[in-house]
Formats: sequence, structure tokens, C-alpha cells
Amino acid sequence: MKRLILALMPLLLTACASSTKEGQVGAGRRQLLLVPNSQIIKMSAQAYEQLKMESQQKGQLDRNPQQVRRVQDIAQKLAKHVQVFRPDAVSWGWEVHIISQDDLNAFCMPGGKMIFYTGIIEKLQLTDAEIAAIMGHEISHALREHGRERMSQALLQQGLFTILIGTGKMDPKYAGALNAIVTLAISLPYGRGQELESDEMGVELMARAGFNPQEAVNLWKKMASASGGKKPPEILSTHPADATRIRKIEAILPKVMPLYRAASK
Repeated sequence: MKRLILALMPLLLTACASSTKEGQVGAGRRQLLLVPNSQIIKMSAQAYEQLKMESQQKGQLDRNPQQVRRVQDIAQKLAKHVQVFRPDAVSWGWEVHIISQDDLNAFCMPGGKMIFYTGIIEKLQLTDAEIAAIMGHEISHALREHGRERMSQALLQQGLFTILIGTGKMDPKYAGALNAIVTLAISLPYGRGQELESDEMGVELMARAGFNPQEAVNLWKKMASASGGKKPPEILSTHPADATRIRKIEAILPKVMPLYRAASK
């Protein structure tokens, strides 16, 4: 077992890198990136086109031209500043569409493919800056390759479990319990860390694009109100509590407000 771990060390060390520059908020954490990025981009593009096609067939894609232009204008402003974190992301095929569903949701796939749902825009009555806060957050997930990072962690965890069981170091009946422990102690906190990281980077992106980062606080207050207190405890969730997010964003406002003031001149 020890020999195997030593043999894996060079691979793990090679796979540990940061997908972005630090920017003003310091997003330079080293990441485990075992899965090829090209593979993730290809899979994401296929899934995005499939979703667009299905939504088009249902008559749910881009039904409100004015609303579509609104989010596309915001996306263009944000995309102009992604080079602060990733110079290569400037050449991504940035794209955003709206699906008419009540979901309070939005996402950005690796490679810059975004979807907003009408539910989050209309139910929360989002301002342009609040849309920019959501979009900046989702773009940051893509810039930091959080999906690739999670896939890499899952592969490593699965491989280690297989090794432990195969070498007789762990009874298979305990695999479920160990997986639950790993999830609670490592995976969930790591997921919350990724969310907070995207919050910080997203706030910097919106500030550089000329959107008041203080409105990110307003956004999460709206999200907290919309949830009605039905979210699981933070310790059992991949997402931090709304109060935690608000506190963290307020703490970095002094770093990003000068960027906003400079962009607004």
C-alpha cells in the first residue's frame, strides 16, 4: 500500500495547479485536476446544445427578446474582464440563453456556455447588478474549473476505496460508512469553499464591469427570503448558508469597491 501511494505521488503533484490567476481577491488556491480539461469542455458543449434543443422544442428558449438582450449585454460586460483571472478565457465562445421555467437557477458550463431561468429573474425582480452578481458567480465556477476539480476528487476517492478493498485493508461492508464520513468531513466543506470562492471572484468581475458589488449583498438577502428557511443546515450542504455568504462578501467589499469606482468614471 505504501509503495502504491509513493508511486501515485508524482501524478498527484503534477495534477495540483491553480486554474486561475489570483486577481484582487486572491483566487490562487492549488487544485487537484486529474481529468483533461478538453474532455470537460467537449462534454459540456454537447450537454449545452442538447439542453438548448430540448428547450427550443418545448417553446421555452429565448421567448422574450428584450430579456435575452438584457442578459447578453450583462454577459458581454463581464466577459471583457475574465482575463484578470484567465487570459485564455477571453477566447471562449461565451454564450447565454434564457429558458422559461420557474426555477430559481442559472449556471455557466465550462467554456462559457450560460443559461438563466426566467424564474430567478422574475420572481426575485433582479436588477442588472444582481443579475451580474449571479452571472459573475457562475462564470467564476467555470474559470476555476470547479466541475473538473470535483470529478478529479471523485475519481481519486473511488480509486482509493477500490485499492483499500482490493488489498484487504478495508472490509467492503464499511465502505458506505467511510464514504459518508468523507462526504461530511471533506466533500461538503470543499463544495462550500468553492461556492465562497466563486462569490468572491464574481464580485470582483461585476465591480470591474461597472456593477455595484454592494448589490451582491442584496441578491443573497433576496435568495434567503425566497428560500423561506427551508435550506438544510450548512454542515449538511454543499452550499454555505446565506448569512455566511453575505458576511464573506461584505468582508471583501473594501477590496473591490475601488475597482467599481474606477470602472464607473
